[in-house]
Amino acid sequence: MEPGEWRGAEKPQRKTAIRAPPLSRIGPRTHDRRGGALKPLDAEARPAASGCPVGDRLPLLVMRQCGASQHECGRISDAVIRGGRGHRAAAGPKMPPMIKTRRIRKASSGWAKGFERSFIAMTRMATASGQRALTKSLKPVLLKAAGNKRSAPPPGAGSWLPGIAMGLGGSRRFRLYRPPDVKFGERLPLLVMLHGCGQDANGFAASTRMNRIAQRERFLVLYPEQDRLANPQGCWNWFDTNNRRAYGEAALIMNAIDQACLLHPVDRDRVAIAGLSAGASMAALLVTRHPDRFKAVVMHSGIPPGTAHSTLSALGAMYGNRSTKALSAPAAATAIGVDWPPLLVIHGNVDHVVSPRNGEAAAQVWADAAGAASAASRSVKRGQRYPMTVTEFKRKPRGGRAANVATLVSVDGLGHAWSGGAASQAHGDIKGPDASRMVWAFAAKQFGG
Repeated sequence: MEPGEWRGAEKPQRKTAIRAPPLSRIGPRTHDRRGGALKPLDAEARPAASGCPVGDRLPLLVMRQCGASQHECGRISDAVIRGGRGHRAAAGPKMPPMIKTRRIRKASSGWAKGFERSFIAMTRMATASGQRALTKSLKPVLLKAAGNKRSAPPPGAGSWLPGIAMGLGGSRRFRLYRPPDVKFGERLPLLVMLHGCGQDANGFAASTRMNRIAQRERFLVLYPEQDRLANPQGCWNWFDTNNRRAYGEAALIMNAIDQACLLHPVDRDRVAIAGLSAGASMAALLVTRHPDRFKAVVMHSGIPPGTAHSTLSALGAMYGNRSTKALSAPAAATAIGVDWPPLLVIHGNVDHVVSPRNGEAAAQVWADAAGAASAASRSVKRGQRYPMTVTEFKRKPRGGRAANVATLVSVDGLGHAWSGGAASQAHGDIKGPDASRMVWAFAAKQFGG
């Protein structure tokens, strides 16, 4: 055989690679993925087998794009491949349903991602605007606090002990005042004091001068301190209940109380809590979650729990523009029949930071939860201090005299400051009646002293 000669009758044709047409040029649908049965092409659309060297196999590229398996697409006619230039089927260009579905899904997914980004941006803007509005409302208080450098430990005898409480919500520092000459085996009452915005433990102790009373009356005072990373203004986040940050801070304060009870001579049956402004709201929130742990609670210029759930709603609550939800005791406290601890509310009637309506709402919602009714108000004036109006809410007697559930003290001429506080401190008004003495007298009465 000469070189270049072939044994066959004719020289075989070179096979040429056939390029898969674009998906938009693929002809009518010829298979059904759901049913598995193939639909035959029309006779007019089926070309001769010899006209296409590819045979009756669909290229893998097309199978990958349309999502069909090799078994499903194995018998697709050549007309699908030749549906491009010069061989387009009479029905016109059509897209396989799977391609359409995927494109719709991609469009829907893009729209959803865009909506999510817009929603996150709007949430951040609303949070930032609420924080700015809250800072603006607290500006007079913060400016006064800015005038004082970080205060030194309060003067007086006794121990001023540091500590830190840790939990799932992070950690918080605290200070504990311990009166001098505590005897071995002696158990003392504990008063928890929660500071307001722009304050710390040292400043709050110096403003209220509670340590002097504790030294004389012999009780311990615990001062938890808010972290500025948790709130730039130093406020307790009592209002942030939607994301449960308020509950996390409440748990940290409870950890500080437990730590003080464990390491110091504390009588666990004689624990009371008081607070100013945001500290007052956090104190009330703590009592609503743990009513069995406290014998008394004092709110000074605060907002009752259940009035706000975010920064913006807290701003409206400060102006007295929001209603307060009814209080409900935890299931555990209800099961053992624990009553609400008595409440003392102290509020100035010229408070332009937190509306005096919040003090009235706090006393009323507390009385409603305990089934108490208000008695006649009386006016009290002591020396040259501001006069005050006292209203008591008493529950119907249960075999004895009526029990005092809540007491509202409205101080004439008092703004957003601790009544009777030190004049050298930003958050005190020396002209008001001594709130510190009222706090201890109220707590000691509940202790049975």
